This record gives sequence, structure tokens and C-alpha cells, in this order.
Amino acid sequence: MEWTAMEINPEVGKTIMSKLGVSGHWRFVDILGLEGEQLTAVPKPSCALMLLFPLTQQHEAFRIQQANKVTGGSDVYFLKQVASNSCGTIALVHAIANNKAKMTFENGSVLKTFLDETAGMSPDERSKHLEGNKPEGEQVNFHFIAFVNVNGQLYEFDGKMNGPVNHGATKDETFVTDAAKVCRSFMEREKDEVRFSAVALCQS
Repeated sequence: MEWTAMEINPEVGKTIMSKLGVSGHWRFVDILGLEGEQLTAVPKPSCALMLLFPLTQQHEAFRIQQANKVTGGSDVYFLKQVASNSCGTIALVHAIANNKAKMTFENGSVLKTFLDETAGMSPDERSKHLEGNKPEGEQVNFHFIAFVNVNGQLYEFDGKMNGPVNHGATKDETFVTDAAKVCRSFMEREKDEVRFSAVALCQS
């Protein structure tokens, strides 16, 4: 079962959010770099960050080590990835679902309906509920994850894991910087790899 891979592109993100019935004053912006002045250029407030990176042997080995760091609670919405290439969609759902109170949804919003229907489900049950829509696509070897500030904690949402990973305390003012620090650690593990991209979900 494969989905069409999602681009990491603010315009694509805007289009998808519109199709899902998410309205209001939130938009995706490119993050041109993960340090210093490049981060200060990201508009505030920012409520989520999405990172795209290549799947490598180093990353897979690191993920195995992180299995015991999975956490979460009733305030954290987590969705497991089952279908290939659906990581971009799932990262977007994680970004919106864990900022649900900040979002405005149109009447009949597909995403709002999905979130309401799956609110009391387990991550596995949510995945099965999502499987109904699965357009075919070419397999790609890149992966999306999302970072969100949930009640003052920086959570990493990776649908390939069994739950979110808590990276410690954060706040609205430092969220992008805190999330970027974790993203840099991904880059540092891949010494000769430069194919990393990131976008932030910001209020316009």
C-alpha cells in the first residue's frame, strides 16, 4: 500500500490544508537554515516544524536505540504510519492535530471529521481509519517528521515509531530554536548528507 509522496513546499502545504478544510491565519514557510539568523527570520508565533530527510542505515540504527524513549499522554495525538509514502500527510496531521485548539476548521472539514472520529482511538486504530484513502505513488527514500510544542514540552512525531519522543521543555518563544537543535542532531549523524529540508507552520 503506497501513497503519493508529499513535497516539502509551503505552497503545497497551503493547498493540502485548504483541501482538508483547515482555514485561518496559519501558513507554512521555508526554513532556510537551522542556526542563528536563519531561524530568527522564521515568523512568530510558530506552532510546528516539519523536517524532511533521507532514510539511511545510520538513521534506522538510531531509531532502534530510541525505542525506549517513546512517551506521550492523553493530550498528545499520535498516528502511526502504515502506508508507504504517507509520512508527509501524517506529519501534517501531527502538526495540525496537536495544535487543534489554535486552528480554524471549515464546516465539513475532512481533517476535523477525522480527528473527531479518531480522538479516542489508539495510534494503530487511527492508522487503520486513515487507510481508506491511499492513492498510488512511487516509493521514495525520504521521510517526514514533525515537531510540536504540546503543553510546554517539545515532542517529535515520527509515524514509524510507536509513539512520540519528548525532547524536554520548550515555550512558544523558543520553540523553533529548540526544534532546530534536535534537527541539527539528525544532520550531525549523517556526516556527508546534505539533503535536509524544513518548513515551519506560522501565524500570518
